[in-house]
Amino acid sequence: MLSFNHVDFQYSNQPVFNDLNLQVNQGDFVFLIGKSGVGKTTLLKMIYMDLFPDSGDVQVGDYSSESIRNKDLPFLRRNIGVVFQDFQLLQDRNVYDNLAFVLQVTGIPKKQIKRKILNALSDVGLAHKQNNMPHQLSGGEKQRVAIARAIINDPFLVLADEPTGNLDPETTEEILTILRKINSRGTSMIFATHNYEIVRRIDAKIIRLEGGRAVKVLIKKKGEPD
Repeated sequence: MLSFNHVDFQYSNQPVFNDLNLQVNQGDFVFLIGKSGVGKTTLLKMIYMDLFPDSGDVQVGDYSSESIRNKDLPFLRRNIGVVFQDFQLLQDRNVYDNLAFVLQVTGIPKKQIKRKILNALSDVGLAHKQNNMPHQLSGGEKQRVAIARAIINDPFLVLADEPTGNLDPETTEEILTILRKINSRGTSMIFATHNYEIVRRIDAKIIRLEGGRAVKVLIKKKGEPD
């Protein structure tokens, strides 16, 4: 479903990745961990091909970073949902219209828009907030709208870039529960974080970025004996 094959990448002559290799299978829940500045966001941008390797190849479904055409990028990105730490909601539109905008720009027929919006909001427990403006929502509610936006086109992969970084522990738990529910239906999930306490709560694949490479790691879960 997703693979990085011998990927090298640098910013302004500063190496970020050096012979990076990793693979994610359909249905996986993956935590992407590592210190700030190690390249977690860069790796996510390479998945939806906002950035491209200097050498090597990123394979996402049927698309390759080596051969994808510019006209195919919207079709790739339509199949990838992205959740950001800072929500990135349109402040001048209510919840319903924030989601409708995503569907309108991808050419979804008008008769399908309402059904898709209500289904996505139901998935995150916010159907009753569809007429609220972003400033009327709590941080956790804004992030749930962002998740609804990410899943509204039924993507095969969701990328979550520090989605709980600005949230309290109780709200973080709610967001994790929602993401796990989405993953349980077969949607692959990559959750970038530097919070190891979150990682210890869920049985998932863990990949650490370190020294420009990806290393699969095992972190002892809460409740496991020493």
